[in-house]
Amino acid sequence: QLHLKESGGGSVQAGGSLSLSCVLSGDTDSLCNMAWFRQDPENEREGVAHMYTIGGSPAYADSVKGRFTISRLKNVLYLQMLDLEPEDTGMYYCAADPKCLPFSKRLDQSAYHSWGQGTQVTVSS
Repeated sequence: QLHLKESGGGSVQAGGSLSLSCVLSGDTDSLCNMAWFRQDPENEREGVAHMYTIGGSPAYADSVKGRFTISRLKNVLYLQMLDLEPEDTGMYYCAADPKCLPFSKRLDQSAYHSWGQGTQVTVSS
């Protein structure tokens, strides 16, 4: 069984930065995908960033390219967020799955079976 716990959310002004962390525990050896998603009350959960544990280039939503960076150190997944915009406001979740996903599914929430509880990010204008 896999457990994920996010931290690092908060409130910032537009143009500011935040760094999110997600600690993974339990059965982490078999993981292939690690990703960040976000959701606000008016929209569906959307994929923000993805990386394979086996290497390769990360994937990002178009809206965050050039501003967000996903990385990992051992069992901690990070999301560095720069130049934040009010549209980045939402609950941020980390997710993981052992089955290596095709490129088209990397930011598809339905492909993930393990989720954290989320951490809130609020960006004011």
